[in-house]
Amino acid sequence: MKYVVVLCDGMADEPIEALNNKTPLEYADTPNMDELSKNSEIGIANTIPEGMNPGSDTANLAVLGYDPKKYYSGRSPLEALSIGVPMEDTDIAIRCNVVTISEEDKPFEDQTIIDHSSDEISTEDAAVLLEAVKEKLGSDRFNFYVGTSYRHCLIDKKGSVYELTPPHDILTKRIGDYLPKDATLKKMMEESYEILKNHPLNAERKKKGLNPANCCWFWGAGTKPMLDPFYDKTGLKGAMISAVDLLKGIAVGADMKVLSVEGANGGLNTNYEGKCEAAYKALTSENCDFVYIHIEAPDEMGHQGSFERKVKAIENIDKKIIGPLVKKLKCDKIDFRLLVLPDHPTPVRLRTHTSDGIPYMLYDSRNTLRSDSLYNEESGRASGILEENGYKLINKLLEK
Repeated sequence: MKYVVVLCDGMADEPIEALNNKTPLEYADTPNMDELSKNSEIGIANTIPEGMNPGSDTANLAVLGYDPKKYYSGRSPLEALSIGVPMEDTDIAIRCNVVTISEEDKPFEDQTIIDHSSDEISTEDAAVLLEAVKEKLGSDRFNFYVGTSYRHCLIDKKGSVYELTPPHDILTKRIGDYLPKDATLKKMMEESYEILKNHPLNAERKKKGLNPANCCWFWGAGTKPMLDPFYDKTGLKGAMISAVDLLKGIAVGADMKVLSVEGANGGLNTNYEGKCEAAYKALTSENCDFVYIHIEAPDEMGHQGSFERKVKAIENIDKKIIGPLVKKLKCDKIDFRLLVLPDHPTPVRLRTHTSDGIPYMLYDSRNTLRSDSLYNEESGRASGILEENGYKLINKLLEK
């Protein structure tokens, strides 16, 4: 038996008037998920424990079977694992986004945050900008490390776990109300703006019609994580496929195999086909029992406030990952169980995450279960099936 999770980040949403009062998942053309749903259990799971922030960090830990209340130590430390940052037990890892804030003739505090991803800036461009920041602000205490796209890491050798605001939670808002209370971090953010707003690379980005990556935004602070090995918990050899350092870091911490896919970038135009092929090879020729395929695109489109692009992301997942992978496994007569779900909702209306329960679809290639329900949020709620503790959902997948 092989086990597959297709994690469609941020896919869950609300009904949208422009989509005939359907959610993006309901509206999208998803023939492969529609066919699988006829033989699947559809339900709702709460992946965000009460009192915890609705982040991809806590939610994906839960989907992998790790109780966030027990294992979560912060978002950035998980990403630090992925990019090989050497962390001491006393270090604080902090996410360092390169973001776009307005360049109005106002004090720094009165600027607004326009884009948390700086038009999904390339890693190459971001590395150039981060090097300029590192040259001026790096020190024995503060070390900057390049991650992926707009997502980078700052290690504080002498800090504490500060309360910091995710930039995607405050799009279009005045930043002064959300800057760090810690004076040193606040000053560094303001100084990064002075360093980056007139950087030649940002001048070129503006000429191309791209948002400038003109400020470092700190959030997601935490300490070195300690996860139990996935094999010890499940008896399965697991692999992670993701373009996002957070997910790769969770996999590293859980001693799972991390599979890199060329062209996988966390955006709408990621290499879906490459992820599908990597998953198939892992299950059939690389001695893996369990594969976790993470696709960031629906979440990014939710943050952008684009229901059209979010629908397209969902259709791409159905057409280019779920359909081909299921077909390959069935042609090889391989028994498998497949769990399709988001980690959390990212409603287009809000452009950020919520803690609402998420719909899941659990398919077993051997079963004869018949249902008329299609996989979506409403079907999940109508099923009456609820997993209150999302970290226990994996037990259903693994038949424990």
